[in-house]
This record gives sequence, structure tokens and C-alpha cells, in this order.
Amino acid sequence: MDEGSAPKPVLEIVFGTLIMIVIIFVHGAGIRTINQRFSESWVHVNDTTAYWRLNLLLAITIGSLAALHFTETLLWAIPIFLAGLIPSMRDSYYYVLESYTTLGEGSISLPDRWRLVGPIIAMSGLFTFGWTGSVLVSIMTDFGKLDKVRAKDLRDRGPPEGTDPEL
Repeated sequence: MDEGSAPKPVLEIVFGTLIMIVIIFVHGAGIRTINQRFSESWVHVNDTTAYWRLNLLLAITIGSLAALHFTETLLWAIPIFLAGLIPSMRDSYYYVLESYTTLGEGSISLPDRWRLVGPIIAMSGLFTFGWTGSVLVSIMTDFGKLDKVRAKDLRDRGPPEGTDPEL
């Protein structure tokens, strides 16, 4: 397509919406898998589970969520690059990351006739980050409940021998 062709807003919206649907589907499948793996690990956690194991579980879960978002942004960048909207794959990926996270520095942009795609990328990021946030709240609630059980157990056992109970 030449740079001077007229904008076709319906085409822009259809292009962006189709990719956004794919992204939402991928995110749903990924979130479900990550959540299932977390739950499968969490059932083995009890009040004596070592803190390093809990921290490792949390780090793996958060790393998996980050990898999911990087995959989704790559799935946006590929069609933008292949359609020739941004000539370099690296620049295409940078543009998508910038739009998806709503950073919006604007150093790279789509051709004018495709600029409606940028806000659609941002919408997909808002949807998926919101979804990820809700999963993290659920996970951190489980950690908080475990911390309360551990604090109660510690309180019920009393202070270790030889320590001042007032401290």
C-alpha cells in the first residue's frame, strides 16, 4: 500500500479487533494454565512450608504472567510487521509494547491511515493487565491467609525460651 492512500477506518477497526480477540483468547488460555499450575502447587503448601519455596512459587507465577504478556505483544507485533505497517520487527515490537502498556512515548508510530490500531492495542493491554491484576489479587490473598495462620501459630506457641515476652 502506498503511503498516500486514504484511511479506511472500518478496515483498521476490523484488523485491530480480530487481533485483539486472538490476544484475549490467548490471555484467557494462558491465565487459566498459570492459575491451574499455581493451584496444583498451592495444595501442597502448609504452615511449615519453607519461605524460600513460597517465594519461588510466587516468582515463577509472576514470571509466567510476564512471559504471557510478552507473548501477547509479540502476537500483535508480527501482523503489524508482516503487513508492512512498521518496516522493522524490532520497531514493530517496540511500538506494540509502548501502546499495549499505554506508555505512549510516540517515538515510533503507525502510518496515518492505520493509526486507529494503536488505541485498540492499548485496549487489549488494559483488558489483559486488568485480568492479570485480578489473578495476582487472588494469589496474594492465599499468601495473606497463610501468613495469618503462621502468625497465629507463632502467637499460640508463645515466645521461644530464654526471650523476653515483652519484646
